[in-house]
Amino acid sequence: MILLENIGVRMISFTYEYKLKATKKQSQDIEMYLDICRSVYNWNNRERKDWIQSRKSLIDRCSIEKEYIIPADKPFPNYNIQANNLTQSKKQYPYLAQVHSQVLQSTLKRLDQAWDDFFKVESRGFPKFKNMSSLSYLIIFTLLINSF
Repeated sequence: MILLENIGVRMISFTYEYKLKATKKQSQDIEMYLDICRSVYNWNNRERKDWIQSRKSLIDRCSIEKEYIIPADKPFPNYNIQANNLTQSKKQYPYLAQVHSQVLQSTLKRLDQAWDDFFKVESRGFPKFKNMSSLSYLIIFTLLINSF
């Protein structure tokens, strides 16, 4: 009899980094993909910051300038919630469908990691919004079938 609990299964993953020599059209497409990923990152970062901001004011005081009206029972928008909202957003904003869903999900994972670091590492501040130069790479997943 073999006990499966004692057997450690390890998965090996390979990461390859390529430098592309893109044509002008390909370069424009990549810039468009980066722009869409940047907008997804910033939109979801704003959603998380608004949720935090809505819980900041004291219960007996209201802000004169503005109020964040988010229901008290709405959970913190973590990766799972935002990934589910991404599928609904693709229907509402068709330009999101131009980028593969795994690429957009990896952008959300990057944001989720930044927020995890914010909560765990004391010296980290709020995750910053990304501009043209700060989000400059895509993570593209491929599956090699029959590669072993």
